[in-house]
Amino acid sequence: MSLSSTLNQGLLKPWVKPVLWVVCAVPALVLLFAASMDALGANPAEALIKESGEWALRWLWLTLLITPLRDIAGLPTILRYRRTLGVTAFVYAVLHLLAYAWLDKGWVMDDIVRDVIKRNFIFVGMLTFVLMLPLALTSFNAAIRALGGRRWQMLHKLVYFVALSGLFHFYLKKAAKSDVSEVMVYAVILAALLGWRVMRKGGIVAMLRVR
Repeated sequence: MSLSSTLNQGLLKPWVKPVLWVVCAVPALVLLFAASMDALGANPAEALIKESGEWALRWLWLTLLITPLRDIAGLPTILRYRRTLGVTAFVYAVLHLLAYAWLDKGWVMDDIVRDVIKRNFIFVGMLTFVLMLPLALTSFNAAIRALGGRRWQMLHKLVYFVALSGLFHFYLKKAAKSDVSEVMVYAVILAALLGWRVMRKGGIVAMLRVR
């Protein structure tokens, strides 16, 4: 039996998904524990906002990695975990937004709206979250049946724009502090993930087309 066959069979085990959910929860639990122990540095609010946002990007990048991994490593069964990672990315984006609205703005909506209007990186961040909402709200089987497979696939092509918008939000935030070295790492990884899709499909238009 080949290694890929063994891995495919292993990925079908019923305990894999619960373990994956636990793994997905670990960074959030670590952050919350660190916050409760006052171990997030001089500015814990900023640390929570920063880390939750970056974890949202990491889980989104891992979601985008599933398809290349399936094809390159010959692991079709890994697709069953793509939705879990996508939902995790959204949950961390929600935590990021809540940390900003609560810890930075104290739930004062006038201040939040003013921030969205005046600060480019906040505007782009909100736009990214809005783009993520329809993906999260249709991330269950009933939504697929209701929309139909073709329309559901078309809607979920939004993930590419979410990734680009999320990266741009991260860049604008870091650029304000003249520190974009970390952003470049995320950008290179995303370029590889999207570039692979473009080459595999034969162009950007073909990548966005639903077949």
